[in-house]
Amino acid sequence: MKFLKSHHPIGRTVTGDHSFALDLFKPDKNWSILLLLSVFHISCATMAKITESILLEKGLPKTNKLDQVKSLNLSRMSLKKQDLPVPLLCKLSSLEQLDLSGNMLQELPAGLYLPSLRLLDCSNNNMEDVTSLEALDNLEELRVEDNLYLTVNDEHKVIFLLPRLRRFNGKDIRVMADHIHCVNDEILKKRVIALWEKDFSLPSPLTTQSLSTVEKKFVNAACFQVKYGPSSLNEYTKWRVAMIAKEYLKSLTDPLMEVTQSPFKKKRSEPLASEVESPRKRRALSGEPAAAAGPRRSIRLAAASPIEAVPRNTSQNSPTNLASPRGSKRTIRETASEESPRTRSCPQTTQQKAAKVHVGPRKAVPAPGSLSGKCAYTPTKAENGTPKKTITYQVPQEPACLQPLHVLQCHSRQDSPEDFSTQLWACAFEPQQQSGDSSGWTQTVATCGGESICVIDCESGHVLKKYKVPGEMFYTLAWTTVLMSREGTCVRPCSVLAAGGTRGVVRLIHPRANLAYGKFRVGRRPISILRFCPRRGNFLFTGTYDKKIVMWDIGGLDRDYNFKTSQLLVLQTGSTPLHLCLPPSSPDTHLLAGCDSGLYSFDIQLSKNTQKRYEMEIVFTSYKESKTNDCHTIDGLSFLTDDVVASKSPTQGSIYLWSWSGTRASQRGQQKEVPAQILAELQWSSTDIPYLSLNTCPSFGYVVCGDEDGRLWTYHISDSVTATFKTGKVPATEVLKWPCPIRAQGGQVEGTSINSVAMDPELHYLVALSDKNMVVIWKRAMN
Repeated sequence: MKFLKSHHPIGRTVTGDHSFALDLFKPDKNWSILLLLSVFHISCATMAKITESILLEKGLPKTNKLDQVKSLNLSRMSLKKQDLPVPLLCKLSSLEQLDLSGNMLQELPAGLYLPSLRLLDCSNNNMEDVTSLEALDNLEELRVEDNLYLTVNDEHKVIFLLPRLRRFNGKDIRVMADHIHCVNDEILKKRVIALWEKDFSLPSPLTTQSLSTVEKKFVNAACFQVKYGPSSLNEYTKWRVAMIAKEYLKSLTDPLMEVTQSPFKKKRSEPLASEVESPRKRRALSGEPAAAAGPRRSIRLAAASPIEAVPRNTSQNSPTNLASPRGSKRTIRETASEESPRTRSCPQTTQQKAAKVHVGPRKAVPAPGSLSGKCAYTPTKAENGTPKKTITYQVPQEPACLQPLHVLQCHSRQDSPEDFSTQLWACAFEPQQQSGDSSGWTQTVATCGGESICVIDCESGHVLKKYKVPGEMFYTLAWTTVLMSREGTCVRPCSVLAAGGTRGVVRLIHPRANLAYGKFRVGRRPISILRFCPRRGNFLFTGTYDKKIVMWDIGGLDRDYNFKTSQLLVLQTGSTPLHLCLPPSSPDTHLLAGCDSGLYSFDIQLSKNTQKRYEMEIVFTSYKESKTNDCHTIDGLSFLTDDVVASKSPTQGSIYLWSWSGTRASQRGQQKEVPAQILAELQWSSTDIPYLSLNTCPSFGYVVCGDEDGRLWTYHISDSVTATFKTGKVPATEVLKWPCPIRAQGGQVEGTSINSVAMDPELHYLVALSDKNMVVIWKRAMN
């Protein structure tokens, strides 16, 4: 006998196969039982599920008046649309939270109006239509998970229909809402109007019948001809285009409506999220555990649940929306590229930290080769003779106190918490805008590894955006700021993220607009490094495994995210470039490239018409002491001041600090191998594992590098440290131990190789990436 479970209309559970059970009853003995069951079912069917007494019983606070109820739980009552009495529910004028989860609702009943409702939970229902939510225009948070028939198109519809919505399925969607209401809508309106002006006109004479015929043809043509965004959003695009076409045609025929304005723009009763507060100032709604008191204290491993963005193939003038994980799983399918040498030869990585710094007044510029605690950029002149802006830091004398804050497992394949094999390779903090408060920018970091890129809020530990390309393996990323044209001659700065990997394609993303707007091919081999010029944000350097560095101009953006790339110069390196640095004092004239076979300097002045860009190879004393060429690999390179450079090789067991200006000055004539002018040697791990990158924070005088055991070696280079430079290796200021995260199933994750680290400009946070699919975030404790 097969046993089944079915839910009784009043919530009671009955077991058994009903048809078989009824056959067991004999008329002569069990007719009374059958009669009782029939009467019982009939009474249940006629009994109202929602009454005033039930609302008062399930509502909070406890009261005898419906208009005083603020929270109501109607979950798991097997409710359908007809079970919700609209006149009775509309009396809940003060209701702020309503839980309808676990029912059988396909939509909400028409006429339902709850003016104070801020939070609605319709998860685990049978929802098929979200337009019934339009009347709840004051909603700020909505949950509709586990509704099988809803797609990413419905998500876009509900975000458009509810202008105050801030959280959707537990995620902050304010940036996405801005894009839907502004960028997306403006582009669709522009294309709808262009179609009308090209192929249609008002009928003459203008009658109701002729206008209806034109409207039908115009709407149909717009739905099929106006395209924008990925194919997974076709349903939403057609839905919105039909609305725009009807409203635009009405604006042409309604004498009470001004055509010169945007009569079909959806009105909003309050500013968009970006006009009120930066999304980077958000904090978690749910309580996050406090940061550990000490570096050895365990942190529970968090499997982040980001908004997953799946782009489509894009051309340089075709923007792509980043869809949510609830939408179609339509993804980019490209041919698998060859495995890169980096993947074969290097270990996996771990996490990074971030920290905070104080920017002080301008100080005197230290002499070349010195390591004064006052780190200042030397004032220089641009090629046109105008002075360039300089940045002056005063390094604090006290070292930072860094404590572990979050451990995220956000790059997992198929979001599996058991994925500890995905290698994470690069991370970088979003740059500060030249004008405006920097406090809203310093806590957003981008990370890459495997087939995904994540944008993370360091304070809350939330993954704000996730960009995914199946089959890709991302090795590098870089931020920049370009100008985006607006109405008329107005332009605004726009933070753009570039990323590349095994497929040799640079992908350009505007995370704040939730848009992957384009890509361009660099070559057929994997991309190893990306670097933007800090002075000219549209200049991008790409290093590839075909032993080339190419300088590109990616230009700016117009309103429709059209862009154009051009190749400016090509540099031959002789081996794979791993790190690129532009000297802060001369980012327009020189480029340092740390490669598999050594460290090289190139002349990148575009004003010079020369084929001899290669200037010199910078060599170190450790080369002579080693019997192999492994020590020539420069797998860590970064400027600490405008003159002092930190670099390392995988086998030397130390980090060199050397003078850029002193090294250049020591070059004699056409000499091609120039010894680095060593200022100090920092004691580091004795590991021979390659590709463990270092990073610097000039404003705090910090050098940080991870090792193969998950430790972070930190060096605070202040005035008191410089006195010991000539007395041997300088010890680390502090070695931060692996924070020992705990698996979701229990058990600690052992220390692992730290592939990359990044610090924000003021050392508020330090981020580290591991080869076991973990992003570790450290925070500087404030005094």
